Amino acid sequence: MLDKNRHTNLLEQSQYKYSLQDVDEPNLYREIYPYDEVPKVAFNHRRVPLCMPEEIWITDTTFRDGQQSRAPYTADQIVDIYKMLHRLGGPRGIIRQSEFFVYTKKDKEAVLRCMDLGYEFPEVTTWIRAKKEDFDLVHELGIKETGILVSCSDYHIFKKLGLSRGEALDHYLGVVKRAFDAGIRPRCHLEDITRADFYGFVVPFVNALHDLAAEADIPVKIRMCDTMGYGVSYPGVALPRSVPGIVYGLHHYADVSSDMLEWHGHNDFYHGVTNAVNAWLYGASGVNCSLLGIGERTGNIPLEAMVMEYSALRGTTDGMDTTVITEIAEYFERELDYHIPPMTPFVGSAFNLTRAGVHADGLMKDTEIYNIFDTDKILNRKAEVAISNTSGTAGIAYWINKHLGLSGGDTVTKQSPLVLKVKEEVDRLYADGRTTLMGNDELIEIINQYNSLLKEE
Repeated sequence: MLDKNRHTNLLEQSQYKYSLQDVDEPNLYREIYPYDEVPKVAFNHRRVPLCMPEEIWITDTTFRDGQQSRAPYTADQIVDIYKMLHRLGGPRGIIRQSEFFVYTKKDKEAVLRCMDLGYEFPEVTTWIRAKKEDFDLVHELGIKETGILVSCSDYHIFKKLGLSRGEALDHYLGVVKRAFDAGIRPRCHLEDITRADFYGFVVPFVNALHDLAAEADIPVKIRMCDTMGYGVSYPGVALPRSVPGIVYGLHHYADVSSDMLEWHGHNDFYHGVTNAVNAWLYGASGVNCSLLGIGERTGNIPLEAMVMEYSALRGTTDGMDTTVITEIAEYFERELDYHIPPMTPFVGSAFNLTRAGVHADGLMKDTEIYNIFDTDKILNRKAEVAISNTSGTAGIAYWINKHLGLSGGDTVTKQSPLVLKVKEEVDRLYADGRTTLMGNDELIEIINQYNSLLKEE
């Protein structure tokens, strides 16, 4: 039998309908996940086609997954950050949704205050337990979509829940039906999908979800959760670790449309951003992130990273205000006392800072030589230099011009008397045993001291 595939617009042979494989013993993929060794990457040399959706977007989990790994935000802080997410996402809502807890009085206050702002984007969604009282609460708050945990690997089904696959499937379908009965769109979080039996459980389960959704006439969103960061995106890599394979399989064998497919990854093996990009490339419209990558263990996909990836893939920001990224970073450090590692891309204090004199000399001639892009325009962050015994006169001259706001004929050069005097003092301090970078305040003090001396001459 031939059917027209609505994703490829081609006539294709009807695909095999996968049935649930109820097994007596859990499939733990020990050849891939031996536990006492680094997980293995297996290849089957099957490559799937790129399938970038017409629309892609970002969703936010700062107030849910991000809040599980740090001190809880206050309601005021949540509202402040939510406002910045709205501005960052722009009028087209590239940051499409943000998910919240609703368990405490503070959580509910934050949800209501954010909803009262009347923003179309990010849409306020929730994450709840699979309990009737939670569905009732979400319904009372006026939430239209909620996340529901549906763990899909045998690690969770057998070891955590103590169920068989068939029992887990029946339980999950019952939970989703309760969401339908409450008039809420369920977003099913397929926890630990990169250790799951994809064709023995995941695909049959998602197909059963589709049948249930068709009866209720309410769509079901699928979130592919790489809970432990095991996903990889190499060409020809095998399931269950293959990000392209997971996305393609849900498209092709479970008929999940791009707008109903979302990737949620972690960074345990440094693959977070790469996997998220590949989820987009192979057919998922949504990528779930948290600000600054704050999340469980090594963190989630940094939202600000995916803003940059979106811009690179699309060739446009589509209205996103990327300068808000710097405001967010400053807010986290100032208001939340959160220390951002200095080398963190786009938000760390050293991400566009150079310590080497030869690099500073390049910046003096043209910032494009040693700056990744116009960070002043895109992030409202000028390229920076740090002063030490390796900065040389070029670094000192660049620092003085930047921090004193000198331009045109007022700028100093490597040969300027002031620069040479400051260089002598910096060299003297390091010759006496100093090992740390020069602070801004002490450099200003040295500059003021020698500037006055030079004026007297």
